[in-house]
Amino acid sequence: MVAHVEAPVAGAEKGLSDRDREILAFERQWWKYAGAKEEAARELFGLTATRYYQVLNTLIDSPAALEHDPMLVKRLRRLRSTRQRGRSARRLADENH
Repeated sequence: MVAHVEAPVAGAEKGLSDRDREILAFERQWWKYAGAKEEAARELFGLTATRYYQVLNTLIDSPAALEHDPMLVKRLRRLRSTRQRGRSARRLADENH
């Protein structure tokens, strides 16, 4: 009997490092870690909060991450867009005062 092995989706995993997959897994369930998200990211990945978010933003823009976990990546992209719109609106309000 030959075991059936599914072929990976073209490019789905090829573009993701182990760390990329670990970051996506962390984003799926970071609230399970004690303390602040930034502290957990520092402990798990050895990254400052600023660097973690830089890496995460680059990661969620990648097609490989979208293929790996489309629901999570789309949710993270929506959250980022919402935050960016909020910052832009505050900047405009400050400029008009």
